[in-house]
Amino acid sequence: MTCIPEHVRGILNTLESGGFKAWLVGGCLRDMLLGRTIHDWDVATSARGAEIVSLFPKTVETGARFGTVTVITSGGLVEVTTLRSDGVYSDRRRPDEVHFVDDLLEDLKRRDFTVNAMAMTGAGGLSDPFDGQGDLERRLIRCVGRPEDRFSEDALRMFRALRFSAQLGFDIESLTMAAIGRCAPLCAALSAERVRDETEKILLSPRPELVGAAVSLGLFEGRLDKADGQSADLLDVQSPALRRIAGLPEDNRLRWSSFCAVLQSNRRTASARDFLRAMHLDAKTVRSCAAGAETALAAPLPKDRPALKRLLSHIGPDAARCAAAADVVLRGGDTLRRIEEVISGGECFSIAQLAVTGDDLIAMGIAPSRQLGAILNKLLDHVIDHPEDNKREVLMKRAQKP
Repeated sequence: MTCIPEHVRGILNTLESGGFKAWLVGGCLRDMLLGRTIHDWDVATSARGAEIVSLFPKTVETGARFGTVTVITSGGLVEVTTLRSDGVYSDRRRPDEVHFVDDLLEDLKRRDFTVNAMAMTGAGGLSDPFDGQGDLERRLIRCVGRPEDRFSEDALRMFRALRFSAQLGFDIESLTMAAIGRCAPLCAALSAERVRDETEKILLSPRPELVGAAVSLGLFEGRLDKADGQSADLLDVQSPALRRIAGLPEDNRLRWSSFCAVLQSNRRTASARDFLRAMHLDAKTVRSCAAGAETALAAPLPKDRPALKRLLSHIGPDAARCAAAADVVLRGGDTLRRIEEVISGGECFSIAQLAVTGDDLIAMGIAPSRQLGAILNKLLDHVIDHPEDNKREVLMKRAQKP
């Protein structure tokens, strides 16, 4: 089990010395029990917001309405939240109102999954009313209480169930999985940003193929085309295509591009570009991923080095890497490795990498014109085939030839 770091233990001790109760809760406790690396620490306490602020020299009230205060320490930030019960979730995202309570059970039973509904004191006393520890041992994601209630409160929990399954390698309990299928249409009301963030976490996990389950279960309701019965079934979590995503580097653009290529192959979207824009990804990611997916879908990528360099020259390194990743996922092979070798090896595939510049040619007497650009492109084409000729003196001589 991971040890509680001193700055977190200090917060627990300070709260308890002030006459309040305090526990580690949520994902940090789950990951501690699993022996995983912990990035964010969360503390639940019987203290109210003003009382938390009074106990620590540096704080920020990051979620006053929900009783959350961020305590700033030399060891890092820790979120400290007052025990609460939640009211109705009319927007299927956040409760309309919260009620601060003194009962730990009331706080734990509002949480999403049993593995996130445990609490532990600084002394190691574990409160586990829903057998979260048992589910950790069984490697199971299971809702707290009735799954339909949890998903109707916040539809994003359905994505989170698949994300935890993908990150932790856990199965999803049968009743919870069945409820995801029934409640999936609720995801249509989620913001694109929330869906994008959870989808990206699945894509970057050790089991990115579970993004196919999200599609098949209907969690992308209103964001993808309906299945038409003529698809290649590449979105099945057992399909080799989706499983090959796990072999790619943990690079969000490579994985988005590959996912989009599978979606298009499966007739679930007509345009990777439109889908990525609808997911509110940044413009550069949209350009690279869409160009990569479309290039890979058009035809298998070449394997010989000069042809790969021409691809790099034509669409640029970012899009070419995305295309190679999508090609690997759709067809297998090692195109991405070959592209990476060309890039990392410093081989010339762009005019900017030539040993001569336009200014060199102008100084030689060639007037700025279309002819100048044509000569540079001709030199690049030669160097792609003959990389050993990328020397100033060689290229200057070639530039003078008719």
